[in-house]
Amino acid sequence: MTKVKGGLHFLPLGGSGEIGMNLNLYEYEGKWLMVDCGVTFGNKLGIDVIMPDTEFIEKYRGKILGLVLTHGHEDHIGAVPYLWKRLLCPMYATPFTAVLVRGKLREAGLLDAAALVEVPIGGDVQLGPFDVEFITLTHSIPEPNALAIKTPVGTVIHTGDWKLDPQPLIGEAADEKRLRELGDEGVLALVCDSTNVFVEGRTASESEVRQNIIDLVKKQKNRVAIGLFASNVARLETCLLAAKASKRHVALLGRSLHRMYRAARESGYLLNTPDLVEAEHAMSLPRNKCLFLCTGSQGESRAALTRIANKKHQSVLLKAKDTVIFSSRQIPGNETAIGALQNALQSQGIEVIGSRDEFIHVSGHPARDELRDMYELIRPQILVPVHGEQIHMREQAELGKQLGIPKAIVPFNGSLIHLSPDNPKIIKEVHNGRLGYDGNRVVPFDCQHISDRSYLSQEGIVFLTMVINDAGEVDQPSLSFVGLAANKEEEGLLTHGVLTEIAYFIENEPPSSWQNDAIVQEFCSIAVRRTVRKVCGRKPMIVVHIIR
Repeated sequence: MTKVKGGLHFLPLGGSGEIGMNLNLYEYEGKWLMVDCGVTFGNKLGIDVIMPDTEFIEKYRGKILGLVLTHGHEDHIGAVPYLWKRLLCPMYATPFTAVLVRGKLREAGLLDAAALVEVPIGGDVQLGPFDVEFITLTHSIPEPNALAIKTPVGTVIHTGDWKLDPQPLIGEAADEKRLRELGDEGVLALVCDSTNVFVEGRTASESEVRQNIIDLVKKQKNRVAIGLFASNVARLETCLLAAKASKRHVALLGRSLHRMYRAARESGYLLNTPDLVEAEHAMSLPRNKCLFLCTGSQGESRAALTRIANKKHQSVLLKAKDTVIFSSRQIPGNETAIGALQNALQSQGIEVIGSRDEFIHVSGHPARDELRDMYELIRPQILVPVHGEQIHMREQAELGKQLGIPKAIVPFNGSLIHLSPDNPKIIKEVHNGRLGYDGNRVVPFDCQHISDRSYLSQEGIVFLTMVINDAGEVDQPSLSFVGLAANKEEEGLLTHGVLTEIAYFIENEPPSSWQNDAIVQEFCSIAVRRTVRKVCGRKPMIVVHIIR
């Protein structure tokens, strides 16, 4: 177990050096506070859900006082149902986030076991040496919170995801008054979102896109589908109001949209919007009387928009002169998938409208002027940029120093930082990594079967079965090449080459060799390796079965 020296420490295990998968820890005198527990999504080696490796903090499981959740985005709460059993600590969240987390716990069969404490907006909780106050900010989901973490050493402001939107449409504007009061009291460190640090000026308000979306939908003559982030409840409300203004009926397509809609209604949002209809009913209406709100704006292979584009959706079919509106941004890394999705739609004569064509999306993260505002409100002694790649975090550290913050520390996942007022520094690196939800289990990305899967995806595999009787006579070997032969001709070359090599060994090895499985496996592997390298230039995994 890693011994932590005295004082206050900050340790990110996810979300530093990357955008997503946030998991942050604070330590004081052997007690730990966890902030957020999120996932990232991808399709790496067949694994869609990826989360931080919690091996380090599991050693301190009895000393984790609580998991505090800043807001309800998947990269902040998505790992809770997968990792809670490893942590066994109480959780704290404001009402909307709590509704979402309860749904996840219910699906995982953990609702009765896990302690989830609902904290009122603007409330606080005392967890040992950590006095945690929830401070309202704005973001692209209801009830985003900064945390004022008060300790005997000083106060840390952990922003979570945020921007300063004067008209957020849903929820209250940021509590700048309370932030300034905390700054007046004195703030040791600001742990701050870095996502939009390269964007000059201010992030536009959610209210600025509402009328544009309403007007755009009203212009359309046929069926309309809008791709959006399910968690952006204000945008969801805007789309519902656009349907009302254009006299269209709305159907939601995608589980996450239905889940978010229910959570919003349960939390008192979206109460004055038109009722929904089923997708089948919407398809029976005149083409100018329906509006579909869809998941899949990032080109996800199983999401509603992709299935519509591939004509595989069970209920919805779009045709030429229908319109698909992408009220979202391209998340880095998704450009190819989004391009393929939009091309598939356009090839069918469907009009595609994105945020480059119309002002129909705004970010939920702070641009440079908002970062300046936060620094002026908080006036921290130390700036710790998080929630970004290294290029984002280093740029924010430089910006903070230019604007008068005395010290800045750029973390990486696994960096244990001593938040000393005089000499903050990284004192050691602890174990960190990634876990994946593979099938129905959570596994480390560096485990053997994931390594094997990675190797197979690049180099292929060869199965060879040798049948040897008691007299040492060898039947015709059985061969199977997976992920190697480009065509039947190449498969024939591979088979012929391997059998020729094995025949050479049979002719030249003494009969005693055939009684030793290790020798047989070795020369069979050599035969395969030589042949595949000559024919394909690859180094496959080789599995030799010997049957006697």
